[in-house]
Amino acid sequence: MLSKIKHLLNWKESQKPYINLNTELYLQLKPLRLPLILTVLLIMVGSLGYMAIDNFSLMDAIYQTGITFTTVGYGEIAPISDMGRIFTITLIIVGFGVFSFSVGILIEVINKGDLLRILKERSMLYKVARLNNHFVVFYQNNFTIELSKQFRQNHIPFVVVDETKNLEQIAMQHSYPYYLQEDPQSTNAILKSHLSSAKGAISLSSNIAENIAIISTIRLYEKEIKRKKPFLIMTYASSADDVEKLKKLGADSVVSPAKLMAQRVSAISVRPDMQNILEEFLYKKDTPLDIEEIKVPEYSWIRLKKIREAKFRNTLNVSIVGIRDRHGKFTAIPNGDTLITSGSTLLVVGSSKNIALTKKYINKKQKPTELKYS
Repeated sequence: MLSKIKHLLNWKESQKPYINLNTELYLQLKPLRLPLILTVLLIMVGSLGYMAIDNFSLMDAIYQTGITFTTVGYGEIAPISDMGRIFTITLIIVGFGVFSFSVGILIEVINKGDLLRILKERSMLYKVARLNNHFVVFYQNNFTIELSKQFRQNHIPFVVVDETKNLEQIAMQHSYPYYLQEDPQSTNAILKSHLSSAKGAISLSSNIAENIAIISTIRLYEKEIKRKKPFLIMTYASSADDVEKLKKLGADSVVSPAKLMAQRVSAISVRPDMQNILEEFLYKKDTPLDIEEIKVPEYSWIRLKKIREAKFRNTLNVSIVGIRDRHGKFTAIPNGDTLITSGSTLLVVGSSKNIALTKKYINKKQKPTELKYS
């Protein structure tokens, strides 16, 4: 019954991390057990002593014991006999010893630094667990710093994973919202970054072997959790040969800085006036105009129909500026009589909101009602 009510109200319980560090936290707090036990025993013995010697009530005895062994100096709450005063002096001495012993152990635990580190990491793990459709960025370097600026500007959630010891200082300096100090190739990195709910992963190591390891690890994990939609994997390569290798091994997109720079400089050289407008529309999220590729599935209602029959322009206020068939042939600015085949990819221009609606329409099996009579 409770689950039905939650479903009706669309009430989802907050995600919990796969690794919560409770065991590590317990091990750090373990030395504090003895001081806690001694304190409880001292209160119990002191309370029973005052009740037996001077006939204090239970609450008066507990209160008198508390102010006595903590040496706060409030005085006697009721007349105490000579025997009671001897008991009080003994309680003060023993209480001071237990208090000093407890403070010493607490300072030792804090000075080790592990307790604060675990508490910070545990807090970060719970924050990361609440993310959805985020990107996991493996390895910290200059590319990561620049990428983080773009992600923050476009409100794209991301987690940086690296085993660098000073990752916390780097994260503070460059405003990483989420970060984890962990070996990127380890199972802990996969679980702590909550990759199962992520949109994809980005590996930015300058070492191709490390990028290959990340790709293999993620693809294996993808099969293990039986994920319906594959992870989007992007990575870095320094040469054209490495680009081809990484794509064959499972990367969806491989970025080569040298090639990108050459293309950018060439484009600016040919059309210098177009630079700012392209940056505005292609590299920012919140813009009045967006461009995106939409793949037509086998079951889509628009397959084997002409572009004019889909009525994208009139109904959804988007334009098809390019179409690539399943064989890779690209047609720029297709006319209304161009046939949309299954497996083809449409290059759509419009607002982000309208493009999102277009995706939903294309993924429907039956023609949407609002299009049937238009």
